[in-house]
Amino acid sequence: MRSTPGRGTAAGGRAPDAGGEPGGGPAGKWWPLAAIALGNFLLLVDVTIVNTALPRIADGLGATLTSLQWVLDIYALALAALLMVAGSAADLYGRRRLYVAGLTLFALASLACGLAPDAGVLIAARAVQGVGAAAMFATNTPLLMAAYQGRDRGVAFGVWGGTNGAAAAIGPVLGGMLTEYADWRAIFLVNLPLTAVAVWITLRRVPESHGELPRPRTDPVGDIPVTRRIDWPGAACFTACAGGLTYGLIRGGEQGWTESGTLTALGGAVLALLVFVAVELRVRRPLLDLRLLRRPVFAALLAAALLLQAAAFPYLTFVGLWVQNILGLSPVQAGLAATPMALVALLVGALGGRPLQRMAPQLPVGVGLLLVGAGVWLEYALLDDGAGWTALVPGLAVCGLGIGTAMPVLVSAALGAVPPQRAGMASGAVNTFNQLGYALGIALLGTVFADALHGIGPGASRTAVAAAHVTGLTDILLISGTVAPAGGLLVLAVVRRGAGDDGAGDRAGAAAAVAPARAGTPGGA
Repeated sequence: MRSTPGRGTAAGGRAPDAGGEPGGGPAGKWWPLAAIALGNFLLLVDVTIVNTALPRIADGLGATLTSLQWVLDIYALALAALLMVAGSAADLYGRRRLYVAGLTLFALASLACGLAPDAGVLIAARAVQGVGAAAMFATNTPLLMAAYQGRDRGVAFGVWGGTNGAAAAIGPVLGGMLTEYADWRAIFLVNLPLTAVAVWITLRRVPESHGELPRPRTDPVGDIPVTRRIDWPGAACFTACAGGLTYGLIRGGEQGWTESGTLTALGGAVLALLVFVAVELRVRRPLLDLRLLRRPVFAALLAAALLLQAAAFPYLTFVGLWVQNILGLSPVQAGLAATPMALVALLVGALGGRPLQRMAPQLPVGVGLLLVGAGVWLEYALLDDGAGWTALVPGLAVCGLGIGTAMPVLVSAALGAVPPQRAGMASGAVNTFNQLGYALGIALLGTVFADALHGIGPGASRTAVAAAHVTGLTDILLISGTVAPAGGLLVLAVVRRGAGDDGAGDRAGAAAAVAPARAGTPGGA
């Protein structure tokens, strides 16, 4: 998306220097990239940096397993629920302005997380952190598009995408190091100086940009009159649906599936979904044009985005609890134990990005999901009461192979399945379903894991506790190992090269340039 002339954007997309003038020399032109990549790294690291700190958080705050689920889930849920509306707000009010607001909110919420006196405050602060992250994430790509042109744009997106892969690999290890050598609160407080740097650079060097005024004044798809209003009713209904479903899944595992609160939450989620559909069919500028879901290819790829994230990443949270609470690994060792997946995914995505993009999209996406399923099943086969953490390494590597194969193609394939006028909406929908898959995966698998631990009494032996953890892990691996192949078979059956492609090859090619570096990032960022 190009920046709108007259809105404070330097000519030619060049960032202003400290005095507000364009230029700044060959090195100075990369300041916008530094600011945006830093913010992107922070918001993605915070998806996984918490994992290795969970046992210490539980000890420090007396948090239950349900509370720990919410510490993880509420961040991803807020990010998923607000991502599309944040993109609309950025186009309307200014992308740099919203990015700075997101960074500021993210920093204040991080401070509240680091000072939280109990689990309730920590969960609330994590929700606010997710709101800030949504504003940051939604503005990353448009700001880079406005700041760079030509070859510089390719370099910028390559570096920006590399931060995604780095966040996936570094997050658990960094969280372990800060937890082990400082305190679990440090995983949040470390955000403060880094966000301050990102804000400072952004205000001095990143040009402002807005979404272009629609031309013509009638939407090319369906002759719908165009407005610049944000679909707040649609956003509210989508948030209520996602939140109600997540809450219902977690509460159902804790209180029972026939308990009144559980039924109310799940029923409310269904009602919110129905209202969302009704709203989106009536508003002039919907948050998500539901007619896109009539395209089988696009609908299948959205489902694949959700199922891939739900199957590939959430179970690692409970693996982290097992290796620390039962096997006695330190937080740093626990972080290192999960890195084979991220490293293999990053390597495959980086080396195989171009060849994968030349293939029919159903092959890398579908086969990638099947490989994720095979990796999870391998972990399931090797895990028993006497297993150590090394039993998971082969399966994690195979999962990483599947993630690195599927992720680079998923976004570009989705963009190629919609009309050009809906590219931004399609990209936002895929990223939203990625985050939603992670959030729902944590909720569902956490419920199953907690059920396995419910039978442990206060005086249970260490052997019984260890056996319960292994039972819980095998149960959630069984689910993840079933979900991923189901998504793969769906993609292989439905998605075809050229199906639903309305001349979106250029967009797909642009997405392909940055997608390889996204492989291995929880949340699909």
